[in-house]
Amino acid sequence: QVQLVESGGGLVQAGGSLRLSCAASGRTFGFFVRGWFRQAPGKEREFVGAISWSESSTYYAESVKGRFTISRDNAKNTVYLQMNSLKPEDTAVYYCALARGVVLTRKIDDYVYWGQGTQVTVSS
Repeated sequence: QVQLVESGGGLVQAGGSLRLSCAASGRTFGFFVRGWFRQAPGKEREFVGAISWSESSTYYAESVKGRFTISRDNAKNTVYLQMNSLKPEDTAVYYCALARGVVLTRKIDDYVYWGQGTQVTVSS
Protein backbone atom coordinates (compact mmCIF):
# COMPACT_ATOMS: atom_id res chain seq x y z
CA GLN A 1 0.00 0.00 0.00
CA VAL A 2 1.20 3.49 -0.85
CA GLN A 3 0.08 6.76 0.65
CA LEU A 4 0.67 10.20 -0.82
CA VAL A 5 0.07 13.36 1.15
CA GLU A 6 0.18 16.77 -0.53
CA SER A 7 0.66 20.02 1.33
CA GLY A 8 1.52 23.64 0.68
CA GLY A 9 -1.55 24.85 -1.15
CA GLY A 10 -3.22 28.14 -0.37
CA LEU A 11 -4.28 31.52 -1.63
CA VAL A 12 -1.78 33.72 -3.46
CA GLN A 13 -1.93 36.81 -5.63
CA ALA A 14 -1.15 36.66 -9.31
CA GLY A 15 2.60 36.79 -9.84
CA GLY A 16 3.27 35.11 -6.53
CA SER A 17 4.79 31.74 -5.69
CA LEU A 18 3.89 28.58 -3.82
CA ARG A 19 5.70 25.33 -3.17
CA LEU A 20 3.74 22.13 -2.94
CA SER A 21 5.07 19.00 -1.30
CA CYS A 22 4.10 15.39 -1.80
CA ALA A 23 5.32 12.94 0.80
CA ALA A 24 5.12 9.25 -0.04
CA SER A 25 5.04 6.32 2.36
CA GLY A 26 4.59 2.60 2.04
CA ARG A 27 5.74 0.30 -0.76
CA THR A 28 6.96 2.88 -3.26
CA PHE A 29 9.73 0.72 -4.72
CA GLY A 30 9.10 0.19 -8.43
CA PHE A 31 7.24 3.45 -8.85
CA PHE A 32 9.95 5.57 -10.38
CA VAL A 33 7.85 8.34 -11.85
CA ARG A 34 6.22 10.99 -9.69
CA GLY A 35 3.72 13.23 -11.41
CA TRP A 36 1.73 16.35 -10.65
CA PHE A 37 -1.73 16.96 -12.03
CA ARG A 38 -4.36 19.60 -11.47
CA GLN A 39 -8.09 19.90 -11.83
CA ALA A 40 -9.99 23.15 -12.04
CA PRO A 41 -13.75 23.34 -11.36
CA GLY A 42 -15.71 21.97 -14.30
CA LYS A 43 -12.60 20.81 -16.12
CA GLU A 44 -10.83 17.53 -16.60
CA ARG A 45 -7.76 16.63 -14.63
CA GLU A 46 -4.66 17.70 -16.55
CA PHE A 47 -0.98 16.90 -16.46
CA VAL A 48 1.35 19.48 -14.94
CA GLY A 49 4.70 17.74 -14.85
CA ALA A 50 6.63 14.65 -13.81
CA ILE A 51 10.02 13.67 -12.49
CA SER A 52 12.01 10.48 -12.73
CA TRP A 53 12.88 9.30 -9.25
CA SER A 54 16.13 7.66 -10.34
CA GLU A 55 17.50 10.24 -12.78
CA SER A 56 15.76 13.49 -11.83
CA SER A 57 14.81 14.07 -15.44
CA THR A 58 11.67 16.17 -15.75
CA TYR A 59 8.83 16.74 -18.17
CA TYR A 60 6.38 19.65 -18.08
CA ALA A 61 3.16 20.70 -19.70
CA GLU A 62 3.63 23.65 -22.04
CA SER A 63 1.32 25.78 -19.94
CA VAL A 64 3.69 25.69 -16.95
CA LYS A 65 7.08 25.30 -18.58
CA GLY A 66 9.48 27.96 -17.35
CA ARG A 67 7.29 28.81 -14.35
CA PHE A 68 7.00 25.51 -12.47
CA THR A 69 9.84 23.28 -11.30
CA ILE A 70 9.65 19.76 -9.93
CA SER A 71 12.36 18.45 -7.62
CA ARG A 72 12.81 15.55 -5.25
CA ASP A 73 14.35 14.65 -1.92
CA ASN A 74 15.20 10.96 -1.86
CA ALA A 75 15.91 10.88 1.85
CA LYS A 76 12.45 12.23 2.62
CA ASN A 77 10.73 10.34 -0.20
CA THR A 78 9.18 13.68 -1.11
CA VAL A 79 8.58 15.50 -4.37
CA TYR A 80 8.13 19.25 -4.64
CA LEU A 81 6.37 21.49 -7.11
CA GLN A 82 7.74 25.02 -7.05
CA MET A 83 5.26 27.34 -8.74
CA ASN A 84 6.37 30.84 -9.71
CA SER A 85 4.69 33.64 -11.64
CA LEU A 86 1.32 32.18 -10.78
CA LYS A 87 -1.70 33.14 -12.86
CA PRO A 88 -5.42 33.00 -12.05
CA GLU A 89 -5.73 30.16 -14.56
CA ASP A 90 -3.43 28.08 -12.37
CA THR A 91 -6.22 27.89 -9.80
CA ALA A 92 -7.06 24.22 -9.24
CA VAL A 93 -6.75 21.29 -6.91
CA TYR A 94 -3.26 19.89 -7.36
CA TYR A 95 -2.60 16.17 -7.06
CA CYS A 96 0.56 14.13 -6.95
CA ALA A 97 0.65 10.60 -8.25
CA LEU A 98 2.95 7.61 -8.74
CA ALA A 99 3.46 5.66 -11.93
CA ARG A 100 5.24 2.35 -12.42
CA GLY A 101 8.35 2.09 -14.51
CA VAL A 102 10.87 4.72 -15.48
CA VAL A 103 9.38 6.42 -18.51
CA LEU A 104 8.04 9.91 -17.85
CA THR A 105 4.40 10.00 -18.83
CA ARG A 106 1.55 12.51 -18.94
CA LYS A 107 -1.17 9.87 -19.25
CA ILE A 108 -3.48 9.76 -16.26
CA ASP A 109 -4.08 6.04 -16.68
CA ASP A 110 -0.36 5.33 -16.17
CA TYR A 111 -0.55 6.61 -12.60
CA VAL A 112 -1.53 4.08 -9.98
CA TYR A 113 -1.56 5.93 -6.68
CA TRP A 114 -2.93 9.41 -6.04
CA GLY A 115 -2.89 11.87 -3.19
CA GLN A 116 -5.95 13.61 -1.85
CA GLY A 117 -5.10 16.94 -3.47
CA THR A 118 -4.35 20.42 -2.22
CA GLN A 119 -6.17 23.58 -3.27
CA VAL A 120 -4.27 26.38 -4.98
CA THR A 121 -6.13 29.63 -5.56
CA VAL A 122 -4.56 32.52 -7.45
CA SER A 123 -6.34 35.85 -7.18
CA SER A 124 -6.12 38.51 -9.87
